[in-house]
Amino acid sequence: MALTARLHLRQAQTMAMTPQLLQSIRLLQFSHMELERFIDDQIERNPLLERADEAGTAQPAAEMPEPALPVDAAGMADRLDTSLENVFPDDPGRTDGSASARKGAHRERQPGLPSMGVPDTDWPVEEFADRPPGLREHVRDQIAMTVRGQADRAIAIDLADHLDARGYIEADLDAIATRLAVPREAIDRVLGMVQTFDPAGLFARDLPECLALQCARRDRLDPAMRALLENLELLARRDFKALSRLCGVDQADLVDMLAEIRTLDPRPGLAFEHSPVQAVVHDVEVRKGADGAWQIELNRDALPRVLVDRDYYATVTAGALDGAEKSFMTQCLQDAHWLERSLDQRATTVLKVATEIVRQQDGFLTEGVSALKPLTMKMVADEIAMHESTVSRVVANKFMMTPRGLYELRFFFSGAISATDGGDRDHATESVRQRIRDLIEAERPEKVLSDDALVVQLRADGIDIARRTVAKYRESMNIASSVQRRREKRALVLAGT
Repeated sequence: MALTARLHLRQAQTMAMTPQLLQSIRLLQFSHMELERFIDDQIERNPLLERADEAGTAQPAAEMPEPALPVDAAGMADRLDTSLENVFPDDPGRTDGSASARKGAHRERQPGLPSMGVPDTDWPVEEFADRPPGLREHVRDQIAMTVRGQADRAIAIDLADHLDARGYIEADLDAIATRLAVPREAIDRVLGMVQTFDPAGLFARDLPECLALQCARRDRLDPAMRALLENLELLARRDFKALSRLCGVDQADLVDMLAEIRTLDPRPGLAFEHSPVQAVVHDVEVRKGADGAWQIELNRDALPRVLVDRDYYATVTAGALDGAEKSFMTQCLQDAHWLERSLDQRATTVLKVATEIVRQQDGFLTEGVSALKPLTMKMVADEIAMHESTVSRVVANKFMMTPRGLYELRFFFSGAISATDGGDRDHATESVRQRIRDLIEAERPEKVLSDDALVVQLRADGIDIARRTVAKYRESMNIASSVQRRREKRALVLAGT
């Protein structure tokens, strides 16, 4: 059989992901802060874009009242045979009111520099506010006041440079001694000096040493406390009987020692971390209407709006522009129109998804977490005729304010656990977690519930669940095992008696 080459024509349809389509998909999953940064970047790149709130509050130049000038200033202008604009070149009151003049002034003003005539209200106040010193600045101030010798001060500064955010020193002291060409005894001596700095616990090499430094500062580092700090792994397992034997104290004294340890700071350096707090801005708000129905509204503060300055586009394109300049302005106009439509489409999609979530989880809003229903993104997508991936992008990094508090949209999506009687009503995994938490919080010291006992209780409530699932949920909520909880509760009872 001979092999020959042939040409065939074939017609097929394919979906092309254009850059604008990819950008629209990204807009859906942006959080509020990410969306704000994206819009600021687009406004910086596109001269035809401006924020709707800024455009609404700005006063047109033609309607701005002219500033009252001193008589001597007007006279000076007449004597110099010039206009008042030349006498007061930064005065915004004397403009021709055209869009091109306003845009030109906006483009010529350098960002970050104050304008003499127009107050710049975009300066972040936090950049000029006095900030408290950080950990290294705090330590260096104490080194300057405490460490006298030049060689010791160099060692202390080198040790301070190896502090992590917790206040621990993570460095090889032998390597530091070799690099600084000093004996190891000098490093240990300076380390002992800096370990007396405030707050207590700085320059510790591990957690036991950090807690020991704080106990020593309080004059509580006796042999029993030292033995307790050397066996923190037993404390993590709540093995109070072994701890009592190692420390040589009874249960009541051990409980007092544990109470004192709880007052210590395992990470003293974090007190100097001054990261700005990012407030969570909810995207959707749900409230009860007068008719008893739920009203779902988008949060206007989380909905940035942009306007397209078509007057400026018409003014610029009416002038003498070359081909590249006309192409640039045309592209800017198309991008501005696309962003305007994409933001409206994003708001509509978020509202549609949130409305369906509220309809599906109506029981949660009225009764709480115990009434959560199993809900998947495919169920929501089928109801609102969207793709499941679109719903997944919409609920990413979005928050809903409800009468029961602020919740992430992903919170309302939960898997299903079957009912014991084979009924149609399955149980949401989040409601099962809450039920386990309630049962453990209500248990008595003399009757601590094991995982098997929790399974019996849950099955009595109609929840068909396995023991390993209960253990997995309990561990995910950072709840100790029944053995550890029993030891802790018995210790608390002895402390109370």
